[in-house]
Amino acid sequence: MREADARPLRIGLLTHSVNPRGGVVHTLALAQALQAAGHAVTVMAPAAAGQRFFRPVPCATHLVPVPAVPRDMVEMVGSRIAAFRASIGELLQRERFDVLHAMDPIGANALADLQADGRIDGFVRTVHHLEPFAAAQLMQWQSRGFGSARQVFCVSRLWRERLRAEHGVEAAEVSNGIEGERFSPVAGAGDAALAQRLGLRVGAPIVLAVGGVEERKNTLRLLEAFARLRAQMPTAQLAIAGGASLLDHAPYQRDFAALAQASGLAIGPGHPVVLTGALADADIPSLYRLADVVAMPSLNEGFGLVVLEALASGAPVVVSRIAPFTEHLAEDDVHWADPLDAGSICDALRSAMARRDAARIAASAARLCARFSWTASARRHVQLYRAGLRAAAT
Repeated sequence: MREADARPLRIGLLTHSVNPRGGVVHTLALAQALQAAGHAVTVMAPAAAGQRFFRPVPCATHLVPVPAVPRDMVEMVGSRIAAFRASIGELLQRERFDVLHAMDPIGANALADLQADGRIDGFVRTVHHLEPFAAAQLMQWQSRGFGSARQVFCVSRLWRERLRAEHGVEAAEVSNGIEGERFSPVAGAGDAALAQRLGLRVGAPIVLAVGGVEERKNTLRLLEAFARLRAQMPTAQLAIAGGASLLDHAPYQRDFAALAQASGLAIGPGHPVVLTGALADADIPSLYRLADVVAMPSLNEGFGLVVLEALASGAPVVVSRIAPFTEHLAEDDVHWADPLDAGSICDALRSAMARRDAARIAASAARLCARFSWTASARRHVQLYRAGLRAAAT
């Protein structure tokens, strides 16, 4: 190995938030694995006054000061691109990075600006998934974020193929990982206390969804499926965790509340539907263990890490029979549903609870955790980083 390929890298990872969203979880877990492999990592994210990352970060951090989120999406994204650009520009005056890697369009556009100004030689972008924004400016920023990158990575074959077919962009596939040591089916001391705090009835069937009330999470059809399930399981509860998003989901959330009311499903602690909001990171393993089934009937995902976390926690999972789930999950790993059919989702939920098989779930979890590790993901990232640096130097 050449000396240049052996030395540790100085890596800056840019993420869009300090809150517990999938892309942020990905960034922090990758940062930890890269740091453990001997590289010097700095995680950069926008943060309003008093905000910090939702979990401890075992590497350097650089928080970019931003005001509270404006109501207008274009204004919010534009202001955060500008804040990132200015803050990282100042950071580059005293620190040097071999690799700057953005996980979303906000950081990527800031890096594209710095690249256009000659402040950096290039940057890396991971595309988890793409959003169908109504605003033309948001779509332009989204495209520029990966179109200007020196290297583009995707976490699934689905998105690698879509980038090639729809945008002419050649991306490398770099799998997600799972923090397998965090999740276990063995009951923890805090499980019952968490259930009491959230208003979840232990012993009643609990359907858990993670990610908040969002259109791409297909929460309305999940609610419709749950209403059908309640006809047969009148004590069942639907718990929806998370939802700390920069995107405006208010219209969809109003539709959700209206459908719940029309279905006779009260929302609140102790009621049929429980919206937990964002939870402390330490609560997540307990939350999975409280679930009788975890539902992920999404319409649009980058990878679907929740599925692996749920299986590692001993919970059966219902997922959409679409890519990327079909890429890495075997037929018997999960219970499959048509995400466009509430009846299919309901049938899958019922089947998952009736046919719960701890041994099968454990076998699937063991295989998937062995296949998808952050150590392996970090190793693959470093190989690609070095290849990109060599190509840029020639």
